[in-house]
Amino acid sequence: MSRSLHDQTLALAGVFQAADLVQQIANNGHCNETSMETSLRSLFATDPATTLDVYGGELTDLREGLITLSSVLSEQSKQQDIEVLRYVLNLIHLESRLNRHGDMLQVIGSRIDQARHTASHFGYVHANLISNLASIYTDTISTFRLRIQVSGNPSLLQRDENAAKVRALLLAGIRSAVLWRQTGGRRWQLILSRRKVVRYARELADKANTSFDN
Repeated sequence: MSRSLHDQTLALAGVFQAADLVQQIANNGHCNETSMETSLRSLFATDPATTLDVYGGELTDLREGLITLSSVLSEQSKQQDIEVLRYVLNLIHLESRLNRHGDMLQVIGSRIDQARHTASHFGYVHANLISNLASIYTDTISTFRLRIQVSGNPSLLQRDENAAKVRALLLAGIRSAVLWRQTGGRRWQLILSRRKVVRYARELADKANTSFDN
């Protein structure tokens, strides 16, 4: 298996994991906190030795993203699959826009760096950090003309803590989209190489499940 496909699949799973968590919060008001911690922690992995290290170094950290990637790209039969895929495609598109704005990238990087103290002091799923990350998204990515419309239960989405989680996770999704591009990922591959990506994501998901069961 080529290293490029391996790294691209992991990074793409990171995008899908963030998108799936957004979908969970929008419809249920909560999400898998362990998976959310993995996604938010990835924002602070600026000098990883491997792609997997961005997400904690274990396949189990990306288990939810790998499962979501393989199911959504192969089926798209449920409404939630369509929503997750829409978020993923929008995140990838926004990342390509962001890549052309070096000044905004610098601002995001600087503010994430400033948030390291909060992360180290409170943890990656603390309300203070999530609010901080959400404000970074609002002040930067949200200023683009294309804005991600999150579908779900309006009463849940109107709660400040849920809105903050959604924005923080969208920022994490952008970070994974950056990584996907850096490992050679391109939008056309989601169409032309979809079966190969799905097949490999399933292999990795099976390995993650085995580790998770142990």
